[in-house]
Amino acid sequence: MNKPYAAVAITKHGVEMARGLTEIFPAADLFYMSKFARGDEEAKDIRLFEGSVKLILPDLFKAYNGIILFISLGAVVRMIAPILVDKKQDPAVVVIDDRGEHVISVLSGHLGGANELTREVALAIGARPVITTASDVQQTIPVDMFGRSFGWKIESFERATPVSASVVNEERVVVVQETGEKNWWMYDKPLPSHIQVLHSAEAAMEIDFQAALVITDRLLNLREESVLLRNGVLYRPQSLVLGIGCNRGTSVEEIEALILDTLLELKLSVKSVRNIATIDLKKDEPGLLEVCAKQGWKLITYTPEQLNTVTLKNPSETVHRFTGAYGVSEPAALLSSGAAEWLLEKKKSGNCTISVARVPFEAAAVDRESL
Repeated sequence: MNKPYAAVAITKHGVEMARGLTEIFPAADLFYMSKFARGDEEAKDIRLFEGSVKLILPDLFKAYNGIILFISLGAVVRMIAPILVDKKQDPAVVVIDDRGEHVISVLSGHLGGANELTREVALAIGARPVITTASDVQQTIPVDMFGRSFGWKIESFERATPVSASVVNEERVVVVQETGEKNWWMYDKPLPSHIQVLHSAEAAMEIDFQAALVITDRLLNLREESVLLRNGVLYRPQSLVLGIGCNRGTSVEEIEALILDTLLELKLSVKSVRNIATIDLKKDEPGLLEVCAKQGWKLITYTPEQLNTVTLKNPSETVHRFTGAYGVSEPAALLSSGAAEWLLEKKKSGNCTISVARVPFEAAAVDRESL
């Protein structure tokens, strides 16, 4: 795969439109039947194929994030049916009619990005986007995409379908948001009256609701799980920053063990860790780099002068003598997170020290009282 999308045409008019699309939408590789070859395909990196397009679709499904088909909707449905897996794996599929009047989101509208691709392609060719996903049509919360633009991770996906049904059927839904970005409401209208925003699990447990969207970096207790996730989806915002200090040559195993043990003690989810922060002397520390690579975290570093701008309760002369900073894990966690205080100021274990801070987010933009 050279590009994220593939555009495929099988008719004369379709080829004409597809060639035009890829001129103004260069994120797509172009495929069409060899009988429509014009002689410039190799120079323009256009791929020709013989026989039925059905034969190449399985490979395109595996190779591309999205497929744009200049083929009739009915034919597309019949061709892709045998190769579908599930909504978390299937690519986005978009269909364009032979006159280029409509761009239709067919498959993986949310998770696969077909709805957004539909809008982009329709804008590029001057067509009408056709999107039938209920949450988009009703302009409400898309459960399977909620917070995705912020990097939120869904931990419990198995109830996504019934929770989505509760949202679009206007049943009583509670959004329990303990942390994370607050500007998630994307529409220029009030939050629907059947959706209530609360800022603690405790408050949500005291009311009746049919479905819950829970946004937290905490590990829920058994009672919270049984009530909130009975028909709920759990989202993990990227809200935690780990300040780490370590001796040179500390193993990835020791660093990772300290992180996991500490988060468990604090009853926090490792899925909500945004990044590790440390002193710039450790920017090439193998153990830190390896744990970041394994977990998909960024490693943010600060100079001793930057770290020393943070007032510490217990500055260390020993650390200052070796690094030039009066502390590493504590100031790094605050600087990177933007927090004023720590969830955990400092914990030392073996060759490592760890501090934990929570990213402060702006006040809720969708608080019911403010609407």
